[in-house]
Amino acid sequence: MTTFDEREKGEERKFAMDEENLFKARARRDRLVAQWAGDKLGLKGAEIETYAKGLLGTDIEKHGDTAVIAKLKLDLAAKSISISDQQIELVLREKMIQAQEEIKQGR
Repeated sequence: MTTFDEREKGEERKFAMDEENLFKARARRDRLVAQWAGDKLGLKGAEIETYAKGLLGTDIEKHGDTAVIAKLKLDLAAKSISISDQQIELVLREKMIQAQEEIKQGR
Protein backbone atom coordinates (compact mmCIF):
# COMPACT_ATOMS: atom_id res chain seq x y z
CA MET A 1 0.00 0.00 0.00
CA THR A 2 1.36 3.41 -0.92
CA THR A 3 1.65 6.37 1.38
CA PHE A 4 -1.10 8.03 -0.62
CA ASP A 5 -3.43 5.04 -0.06
CA GLU A 6 -2.69 5.04 3.67
CA ARG A 7 -3.33 8.75 3.85
CA GLU A 8 -6.62 8.38 1.98
CA LYS A 9 -7.78 5.59 4.31
CA GLY A 10 -6.83 7.72 7.31
CA GLU A 11 -8.87 10.62 5.96
CA GLU A 12 -11.84 8.31 5.39
CA ARG A 13 -11.63 7.04 8.98
CA LYS A 14 -11.38 10.59 10.30
CA PHE A 15 -14.41 11.66 8.25
CA ALA A 16 -16.45 8.71 9.54
CA MET A 17 -15.43 9.46 13.13
CA ASP A 18 -16.25 13.15 12.74
CA GLU A 19 -19.70 12.30 11.37
CA GLU A 20 -20.36 9.89 14.23
CA ASN A 21 -19.26 12.49 16.79
CA LEU A 22 -21.48 15.11 15.18
CA PHE A 23 -24.46 12.74 15.35
CA LYS A 24 -23.76 12.02 19.02
CA ALA A 25 -23.38 15.72 19.81
CA ARG A 26 -26.64 16.61 18.04
CA ALA A 27 -28.49 13.84 19.88
CA ARG A 28 -27.11 15.03 23.21
CA ARG A 29 -27.85 18.64 22.29
CA ASP A 30 -31.44 17.75 21.47
CA ARG A 31 -31.80 16.00 24.83
CA LEU A 32 -30.44 19.11 26.59
CA VAL A 33 -32.76 21.36 24.60
CA ALA A 34 -35.68 19.07 25.44
CA GLN A 35 -34.84 19.45 29.13
CA TRP A 36 -34.76 23.23 28.72
CA ALA A 37 -38.07 23.26 26.84
CA GLY A 38 -39.58 20.62 29.12
CA ASP A 39 -38.97 22.88 32.12
CA LYS A 40 -40.79 25.69 30.33
CA LEU A 41 -43.62 23.33 29.36
CA GLY A 42 -43.96 21.91 32.87
CA LEU A 43 -42.82 18.41 31.91
CA LYS A 44 -41.24 16.09 34.48
CA GLY A 45 -38.99 13.01 34.42
CA ALA A 46 -40.18 10.47 31.86
CA GLU A 47 -42.22 13.13 30.04
CA ILE A 48 -39.00 15.01 29.28
CA GLU A 49 -37.33 11.82 28.00
CA THR A 50 -40.30 11.17 25.72
CA TYR A 51 -40.20 14.78 24.53
CA ALA A 52 -36.44 14.47 23.89
CA LYS A 53 -36.97 11.38 21.72
CA GLY A 54 -39.57 13.24 19.70
CA LEU A 55 -37.25 16.20 19.28
CA LEU A 56 -34.40 13.97 18.11
CA GLY A 57 -36.80 12.31 15.65
CA THR A 58 -37.73 15.73 14.29
CA ASP A 59 -34.04 16.57 13.81
CA ILE A 60 -33.30 13.32 11.96
CA GLU A 61 -36.48 12.94 9.90
CA LYS A 62 -36.96 16.51 8.77
CA HIS A 63 -34.69 19.44 8.02
CA GLY A 64 -32.38 19.56 11.02
CA ASP A 65 -32.40 22.71 13.09
CA THR A 66 -35.16 24.37 11.07
CA ALA A 67 -37.58 21.59 11.99
CA VAL A 68 -36.41 21.57 15.63
CA ILE A 69 -36.95 25.33 15.91
CA ALA A 70 -40.41 25.04 14.36
CA LYS A 71 -41.39 22.22 16.73
CA LEU A 72 -40.13 24.08 19.79
CA LYS A 73 -41.93 27.27 18.79
CA LEU A 74 -45.17 25.37 18.17
CA ASP A 75 -44.96 23.43 21.43
CA LEU A 76 -44.13 26.53 23.47
CA ALA A 77 -46.84 28.58 21.74
CA ALA A 78 -49.38 25.87 22.69
CA LYS A 79 -48.61 26.78 26.32
CA SER A 80 -48.76 30.53 25.54
CA ILE A 81 -44.99 30.88 25.80
CA SER A 82 -43.70 33.36 23.24
CA ILE A 83 -40.14 32.90 22.05
CA SER A 84 -38.30 34.05 18.94
CA ASP A 85 -36.37 31.94 16.47
CA GLN A 86 -33.23 33.82 17.52
CA GLN A 87 -33.73 32.89 21.17
CA ILE A 88 -34.17 29.23 20.24
CA GLU A 89 -31.12 29.36 17.95
CA LEU A 90 -29.09 30.75 20.85
CA VAL A 91 -30.23 27.91 23.11
CA LEU A 92 -29.37 25.38 20.36
CA ARG A 93 -25.85 26.82 20.05
CA GLU A 94 -25.32 26.91 23.81
CA LYS A 95 -26.55 23.34 24.24
CA MET A 96 -24.38 22.13 21.34
CA ILE A 97 -21.31 23.59 23.04
CA GLN A 98 -22.34 21.91 26.29
CA ALA A 99 -22.97 18.60 24.51
CA GLN A 100 -19.58 18.68 22.80
CA GLU A 101 -17.84 19.44 26.09
CA GLU A 102 -19.66 16.58 27.83
CA ILE A 103 -18.62 14.18 25.06
CA LYS A 104 -14.99 15.34 25.30
CA GLN A 105 -15.10 14.72 29.05
CA GLY A 106 -16.50 11.24 28.50
CA ARG A 107 -19.88 11.93 30.10
